[in-house]
Amino acid sequence: MTLTTSWQLAPEPFDTADATGLRRDYYDEVASRYWKRPATSEEIDEGLAGDGVELLAPPTGQFVVGRCDNEAAACGGLLMLDPGLAELTRVYLRPAFRGRKGAGLLLELLEAEARRLGASRMVLNTRLDLVEARSLYVRHGYREIPAYCAGPYVEICYGKDLARAD
Repeated sequence: MTLTTSWQLAPEPFDTADATGLRRDYYDEVASRYWKRPATSEEIDEGLAGDGVELLAPPTGQFVVGRCDNEAAACGGLLMLDPGLAELTRVYLRPAFRGRKGAGLLLELLEAEARRLGASRMVLNTRLDLVEARSLYVRHGYREIPAYCAGPYVEICYGKDLARAD
């Protein structure tokens, strides 16, 4: 018996119920891994407060939600840093949906949205302990670059030229 997975990915406001749930799960996972203990609900609320997510809407960015078999499963955003340069951010797949090709589809859509907003290059920063994310980015053509920003969680940066889709 062959099981097929149906992905639907599209731009969506960052404050819908599904987008908010995915953003909470994202922050919970990255914070819990960093602190090496489960994040509390209060810590998640604090981390999401004032995180700049409102910039992830045109013309300054975009937020995308992915659904797998009609269930909210993935999210990601992009932020325009300069004309021609976008930053990939908040890329997340719920654990139950990993390994089903959704991450690659999510990156493809975010790159297409970045091109639509005028970007010819995408950059991102992450932590060294997020090895699965780092592997995903490298598999999809991102290469290590010198730091383009600074912050307490910026341990490695990647970049990719965005070829025009014809």
